Amino acid sequence: MPFLKTEFAGLLVFEPTVYGDSRGYFFESYNEKTFLNENIDLRFVQDNQSSSSYGVIRGLHYQLLPHAQTKLVRVLVGTIVDVAVDIRKNSPTFSKVFSIELSAENKKQLLIPAGFAHGFSVLSERAEVFYKCDKFYHKESETGIRYNDPLLNINWKIPAEKMVVSEKDQQLPLLAQSKSNFVFQK
Repeated sequence: MPFLKTEFAGLLVFEPTVYGDSRGYFFESYNEKTFLNENIDLRFVQDNQSSSSYGVIRGLHYQLLPHAQTKLVRVLVGTIVDVAVDIRKNSPTFSKVFSIELSAENKKQLLIPAGFAHGFSVLSERAEVFYKCDKFYHKESETGIRYNDPLLNINWKIPAEKMVVSEKDQQLPLLAQSKSNFVFQK
């Protein structure tokens, strides 16, 4: 089974089968049939890629319904701490944080459903992060939560004096003041 369930409904770690030999390696980073076999029926419409240096924190970002995105996140170069925060009202894991180290080396991916805020920090000298989205970017529904919200107490694994955060991300609201129109459904 390439999918590992987490305590968060819908949030899955995808560990593809990697075939390695003296030439290097090969793996399917995405195969629709593999996902459908696990009842994950998505149509990805947009791929995003970013490059960042050590200490960069991006997030926590999300889009409101009806433009909310499910994301499949992986790392092409380097290592990150990938973070998802459940923002679905009435969810048993509402306001809880899930984090995982994703790297070019471990090839793990994180499937983040709509209803989660997402962000990451860069632990390596440089990281290239690639993610698939099932909805297009929609500027008017874009929002987020401040990366250093004390309620969330996220361990970005970066010393405070080394953190590099955009002005836009520094001005995001705390979870308690953030916009959300997600409701957990069993």
